[in-house]
Amino acid sequence: QVQFVESGGGLVQAGGSLRLSCAASGLSVSSNSIGWYRQTPGKQREQVAGIMFIGGSTSYAASVKGRFTISRDNAKNTVYLQMNSLKPEDTAVYYCNIAWTPRVNSWGKGTLVTVSS
Repeated sequence: QVQFVESGGGLVQAGGSLRLSCAASGLSVSSNSIGWYRQTPGKQREQVAGIMFIGGSTSYAASVKGRFTISRDNAKNTVYLQMNSLKPEDTAVYYCNIAWTPRVNSWGKGTLVTVSS
């Protein structure tokens, strides 16, 4: 069974930084493309970053490009999201899952990021 456990969220002031972690089980992050998603109330979940399993190429939503960095540690089977220059509009629950084609039954509980102005 594929599972993702997100952690590292919290309350931060605008301009601050956080690093989120995504621990995967049931699959290898080195063999799968993994994405970070976020969701706010009343809005659809959106992918904000992805890392390809081949070569580790990364992609970002326009809203976070230049501020967020996705990376992975194959030995720990964990994917990270470094978030810098945070803005109030980054406030959301953040999740990880398979990039671009997430598995419906593998969503974790997410981790809440709150950015105060």
